Amino acid sequence: MADSPPSNDVVIIGAGPAGLTAALELQRRTRLRPIVFEAGTQVGGISKTVEYRGNRMDLGGHRFFSKSDWVVNWWQQIMPIAAECLPESGDGAVHWPFTAATHVAPPGSDETLLVRQRLSRILYQRKFYDYPISLSTRTLRNLGAYPSLAIGASYAWARVRRRSPEATLEDFLINRFGERLYRTFFKSYTEKVWGVPCDEISAEWGAQRIKGLSISKALAHAARAMLPRRAPARAADVETSLIERFLYPRLGPGQMWEVVARRVEQGGGAVHLRHKVVGIRRDARHVVGVDVHDLEQDTVRHIACANIISTMPVGDLVGQLQPEATSIVAIASALPHRDFMTAGLLLKGLGATGQGARANAPMPADNWIYVQEEDVSLGRIQIFNNWSPHLVRDPATIWLGLEYFCAEGDRLWTLPDGAFLDFAATELEKIGFADRRDVLDGTVVRVPKAYPAYFGQYLQMQRVRDWLDEFDNVFAIGRNGMHRYNNQDHSMLAAREAVDCIASGRRERAALWAINTEEDYHEQRESRTQAHTGTRWDLGRGAGRGQ
Repeated sequence: MADSPPSNDVVIIGAGPAGLTAALELQRRTRLRPIVFEAGTQVGGISKTVEYRGNRMDLGGHRFFSKSDWVVNWWQQIMPIAAECLPESGDGAVHWPFTAATHVAPPGSDETLLVRQRLSRILYQRKFYDYPISLSTRTLRNLGAYPSLAIGASYAWARVRRRSPEATLEDFLINRFGERLYRTFFKSYTEKVWGVPCDEISAEWGAQRIKGLSISKALAHAARAMLPRRAPARAADVETSLIERFLYPRLGPGQMWEVVARRVEQGGGAVHLRHKVVGIRRDARHVVGVDVHDLEQDTVRHIACANIISTMPVGDLVGQLQPEATSIVAIASALPHRDFMTAGLLLKGLGATGQGARANAPMPADNWIYVQEEDVSLGRIQIFNNWSPHLVRDPATIWLGLEYFCAEGDRLWTLPDGAFLDFAATELEKIGFADRRDVLDGTVVRVPKAYPAYFGQYLQMQRVRDWLDEFDNVFAIGRNGMHRYNNQDHSMLAAREAVDCIASGRRERAALWAINTEEDYHEQRESRTQAHTGTRWDLGRGAGRGQ
């Protein structure tokens, strides 16, 4: 790595989906050379795949589904769909993701996308509920007659007496679902995820994640579902939270980004692991270079650059840019995050019914199960066998990810690995999911700053954004780079927009910041053709569920 590379180099901070998408797009569309610096030991960010003794973990669960045709095609150009996933016969309808533009891998290829069926449920009071929640006979039977009637009455009351102003997430949710349903399926899980009461979280969180969803829209959707329909031809025509299937890399989400990183390097770019940007040098509102710490060699070098694309946490970026106004530093450094831990447990079997342990119970077909129980800290269970059978070394075993939301330095975070694994196994048994004696092995993964939060100093985020937008060659993208709970495809779209700005010389950032706030990027576009039974509305996307 030269001390003074050509001035057409673009420094990209972070090798997650946003950073690597930007790197590849720069190569495809400009003559600029991307140099990616990643402080970790592997690429992918939170979308990486962690391997433990031949078993692979997906941190947080990453469905490869997007309403953006550009994103879906981009994925398939990198990793085509496995030939064995193609439908054997057609009925004349076009079923997502199979279109005229579908990329199909040659037989025997390992770098492929699988087509997976989606199933996820909520465990609440030791009973399973469909996720997203549906107004099905099973849901009503599980809830009971009186609670079901009370939910309906509460919703009717909320429609008559709306909370105004709608300032908090609690206001937002009660206005759309009624207080009874809010307290049943929203409140406890959301507070488990974020660690603060819903009345301290900005309503903007709900507007971003579940804008447009309500019981009334769910009922209207159910009425339309009774009409004749055909399968959707485009991903954009499918309600994101209601998709029945999704694409998934054979060896987990990190495989996609490992292939992308390799292509960046093959195209003349660079991807440096264990390199951390520790300083940014600027001339007024123009960045001229960065100082990079080689964590392996323990040396620091200065790298000149023409532009910076940053996915590092906003507080770190602002601190290194050294604002003249101390108030900007104070806001950016105090932007809140929620941290995340996964206990990977390998089991020889399950005792899973949701009603108590049972010997030799079959493995549930779920990709993930949301744990709505207040007597455990566990937030979600992933069954990695059902994401891809290739994530599990021995198909006779069951490979689980038990997910916990916490704060760096708190009681859970600081537990020794052995104690945390024991704690997780005990909670798994407590909810009747498995016998802890069936645990064969386990590992722990900690992810700091996994979820940008929408409370505290976030209310002042606009001031930070306005200040950053004054720089002509600095582009903040990605989940932490924008302090926004983006999904993987949103981060990719932000990367594309940043490259658009660089390629065209455009300084205006409004289109970049609009990603995942405009209607086209939201969950609320309803499918005219979604083939499912019952009325559903998503209780989870606004509570931090899913990726």
